[in-house]
Amino acid sequence: MDELRRTLARFVKSRDWEQFHSPKNLSMALAGEAGEILEIFQWLTQAESRALPEEKRAMLADEIGDVMIYLTMLADKFGIDPVTAAKRKTRKNMKKYPAAKAKGSRAKYTELK
Repeated sequence: MDELRRTLARFVKSRDWEQFHSPKNLSMALAGEAGEILEIFQWLTQAESRALPEEKRAMLADEIGDVMIYLTMLADKFGIDPVTAAKRKTRKNMKKYPAAKAKGSRAKYTELK
């Protein structure tokens, strides 16, 4: 993660793009790239979404890369390590969605019985 962060910082600095990378702009770019992932799956059936042809898989990989880039740069603006944040959030979700209650259920944690 640190290597990616450093590579991105060098890439941006060498192009003098820091001026454009406010948290607002990075979050908007992140949302836009996530939208491009949605576009790949739009109108597909459940089965089709699980069996993308190679061309669509390549497009998906590029868009996931874009999302990761913008997420990494946004997190870096606030000194947040995305991997640590994801681990912490997973621990919170484990408490909110205990396996004994949530297994096989799509209910929100406030609706689990």
